[in-house]
Amino acid sequence: MTSARAELEAHRRPVADKVTSATEAVALVRDGDHVSIGGTNYSRTPMALVFELLRQRRTGLTVSRPLSCFEAELLLATGTADTLMTSWVGVGHGWGLARVVRHQVEHGLARFEEWSHLALGMRYRAAAMGLPFLPTYTMLGSDLARRVDARTVTCPFTGEELLAVPALHPDVAFVHVQRADRFGNAQIDGYPFMDVDMVHAARRVVLSAEEIVEPEQLRARPSETVIPHFAVDAVVHQPYGCYPHECYGGYEVDAAHFTEYMNHVRDQGVPGALRYVDANIRAHADFTGFLATIGGDRLAEQRRRALELMPR
Repeated sequence: MTSARAELEAHRRPVADKVTSATEAVALVRDGDHVSIGGTNYSRTPMALVFELLRQRRTGLTVSRPLSCFEAELLLATGTADTLMTSWVGVGHGWGLARVVRHQVEHGLARFEEWSHLALGMRYRAAAMGLPFLPTYTMLGSDLARRVDARTVTCPFTGEELLAVPALHPDVAFVHVQRADRFGNAQIDGYPFMDVDMVHAARRVVLSAEEIVEPEQLRARPSETVIPHFAVDAVVHQPYGCYPHECYGGYEVDAAHFTEYMNHVRDQGVPGALRYVDANIRAHADFTGFLATIGGDRLAEQRRRALELMPR
């Protein structure tokens, strides 16, 4: 952990224009890296970056995420990742269990490392704070604490037994935001989940953004700028960058798309997930090509539904 912190402190990110393509940004990921994915479940998932990762055919990755959705299935089915670190995997709410993840893990084709939701968040926070671990009550008394790299410690003040969860320093973090400037300063509308700690914990950070705005626009609301430029390596401009997942205030989850995916997997298992990747990801040069197959009317409907829920 000390070496990871020293590496972070030595990694200079000057004030410079960091806007680039998803292809170039995702090239920061190397085979065998640990990649953390921002958002949670199907909310504000950086799907454009995940799709590009699948397109580039990286292998042997460890992927961590607070709550995972069907992006985890695609990463495991293709062999892009062989280890998944999370607190829960499901396909949204209402589409059932993650059948592909279950198949891959039960057949020894992938490793599932389960932490509680709080414990995983505390691992990112410990790394962001520059600490080797943080103490907590979570997971104590459960099988989870015995199956992962955690230790018990005695509180020097109360004598209580606590669980020490180790700092987690991902090699690369993917995060999607509503707006960013070209330098990497970014604002998140709605709940930030664990993204800010994840960004400060990671060795390299790639942001995708619905909008690239002028720095002056962010300075007008400085308290909302939760990600600073000096924590970011690359910025990708990608409207609808979470689709078919949701982005708060921008567009709702496309339930019909989830159903289409689940029908493939229910009928065909892992081959169904691979066919999804071939048809929706690797058949196109980039994420914009994928969105073109969805069509403007369908995307506009998801935006309309999201705006209905916003305060007036």
